[in-house]
Amino acid sequence: MVPLSPPLSTAEHGGEAEFFALHGDIIESHILTRLDGPTLASTSAVSSALRRFCSEAQLWTDICRSAWPSTAADPRVRAVVSGFPNGGPRAFFAHSFAIPDSGRSRSYSKPSMPAPEELISAVDVRYKGRLIFTKAQETETVTAWFRCSPFRIDLLDPKDVVPTPISHPDGDGACAAFSDDMTLSWILIDPNGRRAVNLSSHKPVSVHRHWLSGEVQAKFASILAVDHRRSHVQCAIVVTCGASEGGEMQVREVSMQMEDMEGTHLNGKDSLVILQRALEGKKGNGSRRVEEGKRRYAEFLEMKREKQERKLRIEGVLDILCVAFGVSAFLVFSYFLLC
Repeated sequence: MVPLSPPLSTAEHGGEAEFFALHGDIIESHILTRLDGPTLASTSAVSSALRRFCSEAQLWTDICRSAWPSTAADPRVRAVVSGFPNGGPRAFFAHSFAIPDSGRSRSYSKPSMPAPEELISAVDVRYKGRLIFTKAQETETVTAWFRCSPFRIDLLDPKDVVPTPISHPDGDGACAAFSDDMTLSWILIDPNGRRAVNLSSHKPVSVHRHWLSGEVQAKFASILAVDHRRSHVQCAIVVTCGASEGGEMQVREVSMQMEDMEGTHLNGKDSLVILQRALEGKKGNGSRRVEEGKRRYAEFLEMKREKQERKLRIEGVLDILCVAFGVSAFLVFSYFLLC
């Protein structure tokens, strides 16, 4: 039990003295354990006594395991989380709950640490609050295959499916059900640098249903800053679900790719630079992750559309110039023959 300072007088601070008159075990075991991460962080700012209580590693370990079960299933991930500097699981929660910087500040500083030689993906998918998929997977980033090939992390083999006891929604309401009821967290961890970033928009930014197979594809996305030349890229996370013969939902794909505004998939080398900036960069308040994710995605689509229109206009002008040059050359050649 963390020792408390002497209780303050009720006359001076009203109900605060009554609260601190409670036994420390009651505060620690029956009050603080009922709080979620953001509330616990806010509570720690109330007083130095509560700050000591709220800094207990076990409290934050339980919160991380409850929010992201994938961080508790793998022994190595548990060890990495507990070893985060400046607080262990509390620091890990601060990294993972926040959202990556949108790049509006245009500060493209050089990374302060070497590129990670390995990345760990801790992924949790829920439908109507029920966990339907959880996995922690390691990805090496030093191989030539990773650096030269299009960046893609697949958590399921093409022939693998994950059954669930949940009925798969049918008809036109399937897309609406996935938009409202499915959530995803994809935490990318640098195990050597002890850094983490959550690359999911929490709820889908778009949902599509295949007209023939009936599979529903939900896309979660983070828009990450790159540089002045390419501006932004889309870190797209796709979850594909279908129905079994009995009508239960099956998870058939969980993957991540990086795509620029021209629709080109980035290779591993370029993607690693962007991910390293996201791991080290500033982060925003994660409490508005859903609204902020959808807003950034809509802005990205608008920038992508404007860039395509500019490209088409330039190509149209070039076509006109080529036609004009060809006609001019033909007239000059004809005049030369006639003369």
